Amino acid sequence: MPSTIAEKILAAHTPGRGNVRPGELIEADLDFVFANDITAPLAIAAFREIGAKEVFDPERVALIPDHFVPNKDIQSAAQAQIMRRFAMEMGIANYFEVGRGGVEHALLPELGLVLPGDLIIGADSHTCTYGALGAFAAGVGSTDLGAAMATGKAWFKVPPSIKFVFSGKRRPWVGGKDLILYTIGQIGVDGARYKAMEFTGPVIEALPMDDRFTISNMAVEAGAKTGIIPPDEITSAYVESRAKRDYQFYHSDPDAQYEAIYDWDISGLEPQVACPHSPENVKPVGELGDIRIDQAVIGSCTNGRIEDLRVAARVLKGRKAAPQVRLIILPATQAIYQQALHEGLIEIFLDAEAVVSTPTCGPCLGGHMGILAQGERAISTTNRNFVGRMGHPESEVYLASPAVAAASAVLGRIGHPDEL
Repeated sequence: MPSTIAEKILAAHTPGRGNVRPGELIEADLDFVFANDITAPLAIAAFREIGAKEVFDPERVALIPDHFVPNKDIQSAAQAQIMRRFAMEMGIANYFEVGRGGVEHALLPELGLVLPGDLIIGADSHTCTYGALGAFAAGVGSTDLGAAMATGKAWFKVPPSIKFVFSGKRRPWVGGKDLILYTIGQIGVDGARYKAMEFTGPVIEALPMDDRFTISNMAVEAGAKTGIIPPDEITSAYVESRAKRDYQFYHSDPDAQYEAIYDWDISGLEPQVACPHSPENVKPVGELGDIRIDQAVIGSCTNGRIEDLRVAARVLKGRKAAPQVRLIILPATQAIYQQALHEGLIEIFLDAEAVVSTPTCGPCLGGHMGILAQGERAISTTNRNFVGRMGHPESEVYLASPAVAAASAVLGRIGHPDEL
């Protein structure tokens, strides 16, 4: 029976099933589960409530403090402490303390802990990031995560798939962030609700892994259950030196059934910006006019990888942030930070009068390291711009690529890198 890549992965993880169909309820075996300092304490409470004594596999569970770290207050320190003690009690190998890890959705692929063909759940909505590897990855609530830590299983309603085909030639400064913002702008924040988004076509096939991670990361902003990019030679080159275990490439059958297919030639696409207060409120950067900013943030699980920092450095080299702009740069992991240091990127950022932070989700969720005051406006490479997302309810967040965010920091207003 013809199947999509999402259906094949779910079927392969469901004992006794050769195939699955959209709408079916299944119980599937998991390859990897994880939580962070916000979601893990609730998951641990659920784990204990069902009477579990040990996790299903200490090598297949990860706990990553990354949201309110380094701890910003006593409450966040207590949250991290619960997770740290549980990791020690359960012998969980994949616990990554501050200074040894980073933002979960950059860290786990970097370490080869999540792989092509995997079925992965995490107690964080941007778990869909790992679809860039050709995995089925989905965010869940802490209760489901607590049960999964004990059993290594989870239930799923098999999602229908939507196919997105990108063709044409990318213009300068157009990357994965622009492609996914354009997609969300076209279909809306509920346009793929509980669907599997499958990204294909010559443009996708030519993208490096860092751009692919960005695309899959924001699938949830369209309401998707997961966002998958079929694995290929670029995927293989990324994972073969990192993989800690075997993995498998799955691909959709040519005659697989999709709920919808979108086919876009993006040759004329310019950098995109999502305006307040929704990721679907997307406009080309050239149509925005004179929008002054107070803060620019470059980083997060969406755009804190090394290629993102290289793009930002290309724009910032020899320039300084505008006097009224706070420029905050957050490498997503310790390894990325170190690589940026070796390449001289950190020096470029400091010369531009940016502050370079330790890896953290901090400002993305209005946690710390970049909170907005009343009436302030930020441009950010993060993934959400809801009311109050980054601070005061009367602040504004514009979402964009590292290139646009860096250029805007220099210009003091939202603008195109070519203006520099």
